[in-house]
Amino acid sequence: MRRPGNIIPPEYSVDCKHQPIESEPLNGIPKRIDWVGLAWLYLFFWYFSGVTQTLLLPTTGVQGFRCVFFMSFIWLAPVLLFPRWTRFIAAILGFILWAASLISLGYWVIYGQEFSQGVIFTIFETNTAETKEFLNQYFGFRLISIITIYTLIAFLLWKKLRPVYLPRFHAVIVAIVVTLSNFGHPYIKYFTGAVDFAKATQKLQFRMEPAAPWQLLMGYLQYRQQLNKIQVFLSKNNSLPSLENLVDANGDVPRTLVLVIGESTTSRRMSLYGYPRKTTPHLDALKEQGQLIVFNDVIASRPYTIGMLQQALSFADQEKPDRYLTEPNLINLMKQAGYKTFWITNHITISHSATLMTAFAQQADEVRYLNNQRVHNSSTQYDQVVFEPFSEVLRNSAPKKFIVIHLLGAHTKYFARYPAEYKKFTDREDVPKALSNSQVELYNGYDNAVLYNDFVVSSLIDIFLKSESAGFLIYFSDHGEEVFRTPPYQTLGRDENAPTIDMYAIPFILWMSPSWKKTHPVDFSSMTDRKYSSEHFIHTWSDLAGLHYDRFQSELSVVNPGFKERIRWIGDPNGKSGLRDFDATTQSTMPSPKQ
Repeated sequence: MRRPGNIIPPEYSVDCKHQPIESEPLNGIPKRIDWVGLAWLYLFFWYFSGVTQTLLLPTTGVQGFRCVFFMSFIWLAPVLLFPRWTRFIAAILGFILWAASLISLGYWVIYGQEFSQGVIFTIFETNTAETKEFLNQYFGFRLISIITIYTLIAFLLWKKLRPVYLPRFHAVIVAIVVTLSNFGHPYIKYFTGAVDFAKATQKLQFRMEPAAPWQLLMGYLQYRQQLNKIQVFLSKNNSLPSLENLVDANGDVPRTLVLVIGESTTSRRMSLYGYPRKTTPHLDALKEQGQLIVFNDVIASRPYTIGMLQQALSFADQEKPDRYLTEPNLINLMKQAGYKTFWITNHITISHSATLMTAFAQQADEVRYLNNQRVHNSSTQYDQVVFEPFSEVLRNSAPKKFIVIHLLGAHTKYFARYPAEYKKFTDREDVPKALSNSQVELYNGYDNAVLYNDFVVSSLIDIFLKSESAGFLIYFSDHGEEVFRTPPYQTLGRDENAPTIDMYAIPFILWMSPSWKKTHPVDFSSMTDRKYSSEHFIHTWSDLAGLHYDRFQSELSVVNPGFKERIRWIGDPNGKSGLRDFDATTQSTMPSPKQ
């Protein structure tokens, strides 16, 4: 007969039909740890996040899976602290996790992608009619069947659960360890002074995002945080004065002007610019046919998307980097000139790094967010998704249209940027001999991404041509990428403190429709070798569009007869190292920084 202090729940009582399990405590001390019972408990809690992350492994990699593996341990704490109530606690927590996980599982079933804060942003930006249309289209037998099977497995796992008893002191220690290891680990660098509190919190949020129910909570919190920043930007932007004395040389003639922004694509890995591998066959053909104007010596002012585009899309530059906050930008300019503005993007919508781009996009009259994955690196949504919305926008009845298309281009991870049929480069031909096998794989992956990007950009031109719209299309990349091409062949990515030409050299091409060419005959032959920086892009765009105003500077337009070459500054304009002359820096000597 047991003493009152050692009462075990009835379902685990000792009788002739039910022998005691090995973890039952004797006088408060278990004979041994019930590892099988512990494994069932962990598997139950892991199930609600782990299934979806396992399904996502081919597209997002192990990052989310790893986060879920560790975050699932946290739910062991309450059942180890209160083993008598194991099934009751597991039922409550399981229901919460199940309900939260259905959203991410359903999103994977429909789109094959990871549910993210970007999806939450899109949901809140979607009207009721679009939501109803979505439910009617996707909430069918297949989705219901999968959810039913998923729920049944969860119930069967719950039925397998049993209490796991540990000595009280040990249970408390385990609960503290799993809690601190999950929620406290990101703050170690904060306490050592390596990062600030906000950075540590951001790291914690990133670890929590893949797991239910944090996926919804963190997604919503990040959505609110980034939305507040966007709204502050838009509020300030709306209060800016209009550009003075704006004149449109093209009057009210119907036209469509398209800006295609690439990603991480250096011109030095394009056969269009002399690279030995045939990475741009379609663009090469367009150039040979005389349909492309290719500018040969254009660089990005910064090797990072936000830093560069906040200059290229505004009157900011390296010497006055904050002007994008105090003066109208390209979207403002085009709207003031009477254009209906569109923004089509395959970039993620809401994140700490994407906020400014989303703020620019939100200024447009219509925005198409196509990529709701959590991080760019894990996104396998190919850029061809922009084709259909682009075709649709071209059919819009607005007489004057301005369309921005933002591609993922050759963003890391390179192998996720192109479908299997574009895996053309697999050997060491035209590859630096010093590279290891793993480096060659990355080198080839980058070239394959550039090859697929060639298909995307040339297809956009073809779609534009077939629409018979009058206008032009400009394509440039936000910045380049160094992928083991500069001696000693060990650099991958971008680093402003150790610049290489590949990090900054970008493609810059112009295509004009046949009808636009007839009404805008310009000889660009003397202009294509000019040294130019994308920081002054808004002046080139204005010149091509026939828009002139007091703020316009013809000497900053690469297509203007009055263009004047100037020092092309690179570096962080707000950093301690100051700015450097790109052309001098990429030679053998390094000039003194321009503070």
